Amino acid sequence: MPAACNRLADESSPYLLLHAHNPVDWYPWGEEAFEKARREDKPIFLSVGYSTCYWCHVMERECFSDPEIARQINDGFVSIKLDREERPDIDEIYMAATQLITRSGGWPNSLFLTHDRKPFFAGTYFPPTDRMGRPGFPRVLTSLREAWALRRAEVLEQAEVMAAAIRAQMGAVDGSPRLPDPGVVAATQASLARRFDAERGGFSPAPKFPSPSNLFFLLDRARDGDAESREMLVVTLDQMARGGIHDQIGGGFHRYSTDAEWLVPHFEKMLYDNAGLALLYAESASLAPGAGFERVSRSTLDFVLREMTGPEGAFLSAIDAETDGHEGAYYTWTREDLEQVLDPESRALFGVVYGLDGRPNFEQDRYVLHLPEPLEERAHALGLSVEGLLAKIEPGRRALLDARNRRKRPLTDDKVLADWNGLMIGAMARAGRVLGDETYVDAARRAADFVLEHLVEASSGTLLHAYRGGVAKVPALLDDYAFFIDGLLSLHAGTGDSRWWGEASRLGVEQESRLGDTAAGGYFAAPESDELLVRSKPAHDGAVASGNGVSALNLLALASLRENPEAAESAERLLAAFGRGMDEWPHAHVTLVRATMRRGFAPLKVHELPAPRPSPLAELGRTASEVVEARGRLGAAPGPWKPFVVELTIAGGWHLNANPTLLRFLVATELKPAAGALRAIRYPAVERYEGHVRIEGEIEVPAGPPPAVSLTYQPCDEERCLTPVTREVPLR
Repeated sequence: MPAACNRLADESSPYLLLHAHNPVDWYPWGEEAFEKARREDKPIFLSVGYSTCYWCHVMERECFSDPEIARQINDGFVSIKLDREERPDIDEIYMAATQLITRSGGWPNSLFLTHDRKPFFAGTYFPPTDRMGRPGFPRVLTSLREAWALRRAEVLEQAEVMAAAIRAQMGAVDGSPRLPDPGVVAATQASLARRFDAERGGFSPAPKFPSPSNLFFLLDRARDGDAESREMLVVTLDQMARGGIHDQIGGGFHRYSTDAEWLVPHFEKMLYDNAGLALLYAESASLAPGAGFERVSRSTLDFVLREMTGPEGAFLSAIDAETDGHEGAYYTWTREDLEQVLDPESRALFGVVYGLDGRPNFEQDRYVLHLPEPLEERAHALGLSVEGLLAKIEPGRRALLDARNRRKRPLTDDKVLADWNGLMIGAMARAGRVLGDETYVDAARRAADFVLEHLVEASSGTLLHAYRGGVAKVPALLDDYAFFIDGLLSLHAGTGDSRWWGEASRLGVEQESRLGDTAAGGYFAAPESDELLVRSKPAHDGAVASGNGVSALNLLALASLRENPEAAESAERLLAAFGRGMDEWPHAHVTLVRATMRRGFAPLKVHELPAPRPSPLAELGRTASEVVEARGRLGAAPGPWKPFVVELTIAGGWHLNANPTLLRFLVATELKPAAGALRAIRYPAVERYEGHVRIEGEIEVPAGPPPAVSLTYQPCDEERCLTPVTREVPLR
């Protein structure tokens, strides 16, 4: 190892490697550091962050790169640097500690621990000198070193109190399981409505986060015909799409808005945000046909394919907020920048469309592009259609994007995380089907193949959490299973390929074995380990949905698509384990509430599921293919494209899932070409297909044998769905 490097030079995490040349004697998390702390009788300084964290970079430059501050750290402490994205199980515990000690939290997270890893002091960012109402880091170091040397008993007592508080907060789950009250759905919606910003959308004052979990709940409710939910959803999506949190030039969304107007973002771009939002805009487009939501979804997915996809198809974790220490430098524009790129006519049009005709809205006379008014209103004022306005501004948008691409790019964290890849796999697969674009479905396939090939432990077959530079590490955590299984189920729904179903089922069994709470139901965040102060069972939604909430949705999907009493029982026990929490704090358990809505509120007791009723299929003595009679007819027309119709006759007591489906995990009825190509497919606009159904379209008829189409469908009765069927239907 070069003399200028510390131990972090051997790590694969981009965040740890950013600190590899610090004069601080950093250790990665592990027994080597713990043993050194015991041997030298020093407390542990734990610094937690991630590669796209702006204030993490600031503290690295100001404190960890300063030789004198580094000397203080090395003399008095054993220092551990941790990537929170690589070890979310550890980060979760010590963020809880900081919030208990300081009543706030954030990154970098700076903690001081005893030899047995119990925290006795915590904070977030510390400056190099006293300023901003914060003590300088040297003063903090001096005080804590003195306390360790002179008041050790008090320090250890404080650490024990903190450890007990962390265990009480994170480890407590009500021991009397029951399903929540049916009123939990209305209570969840009422909680969101009370906090809803009717003018600007969202559910909080500044700063404003996208909070996809809340929006997916509203989408479920809006699909059930609830007008209030539709209004909250559409207003929020519209305001975010028009704000600076949405990258108007390159597509995709930044992490959050620093103001209540969605105008000035914190400029990080995270894979998980863009996964949730791309899917939300695709699936909400039918609720607001004129709002351009489909366009926003496409531009977000295209951005991910262009800038957050590795050469082998895996999705990358994040893009930094800063360039050379200046936040937003890559994304913002001065008036001089615009004059250099755009001609006067384009500048004038861009000025009124993207809010550049007023005062700069960001620091150092820079502009964040946004849409002060809907495109439809601006187009009408200019005497144009929306499509006409978009065509008119496209050359200028392209010119600005080309100019931006020539700037120094922010750092991309190219870690591949199983959980975040699962989120984007699900988004690509599902949105690709809704948008009718196989490009996105193919991208989901490639990423899923990568995870299954590179993030699986060779000897045991266990899923792993993180991959970079040929190294996969950290056995899978709850979110890895939850989100990746969800992605595989979405791929199965989007392609009809039973391989994805099989992998999802296998991983579900593995999740149950490694993380399942056999006593009380639900799943622990991490496997049992001596290095964790507490083994939590997370149920609250945060920047992403809770792992237990998504697992409940997965189990319901696994149970409904095929007869699977084990999955049904696990779902029942999981929801009952958190039932009281849902009743008391519905707004914190939105994804679990969604799962409860999907399951229903029948008063079943845990472990006492109803005996499965005989399938009508078995009674009829038919095969799944015989449930549906399919006939195809080809019409006459000049040229290679011919009209066709496929007529389905569905046996009584059965139905097929519509296209698109109401629930994301169901398999839609779908036509694909057996040869040639299809276009202008028109599916019936109903919730499900029963009795007699007509699907029309056009087919390109090649020379050779009579044409045919490939029909995929899934027969369901009121109790269960059977294995999806794909069959060829000749066109007579």
